Amino acid sequence: MADHVTAERRSYIMSKVGQKDTLPELALRRALHRLGYRFRLHRRDLPGSPDIVFPSRKKVVFVHGCFWHGHGCRWGRLPRSRPEYWQPKIETNRERDNKALTQLREAGWEPMVVWQCELRGLDGAVGRVEAFLRS
Repeated sequence: MADHVTAERRSYIMSKVGQKDTLPELALRRALHRLGYRFRLHRRDLPGSPDIVFPSRKKVVFVHGCFWHGHGCRWGRLPRSRPEYWQPKIETNRERDNKALTQLREAGWEPMVVWQCELRGLDGAVGRVEAFLRS
């Protein structure tokens, strides 16, 4: 299946994909802040530079985009075009994620991953994060 936009347009679109302060991440942060939780953002001194860090609890939350991190949901499916490009790219992201989670656990931190698709039901996702923070 051919791409329906030019290579230049596709390059522009992909350049606008953010790594920090994505809409799902902002939604979760706002909800947690409204509930009284205080946190730090994107601590670069921690493996994987977690999106939300609770230093006093030694807990971190990653907000993963389903496509970019290879989630098994309908939004995490690989494109049919150029699978030889996308498969290794997404697999590398997954390996990097697993390595960061392992390093965090070894350093005494408790990590949690919240998927973009889970945030479609924001209340449920926030409840899951709250339970994680209370445990």
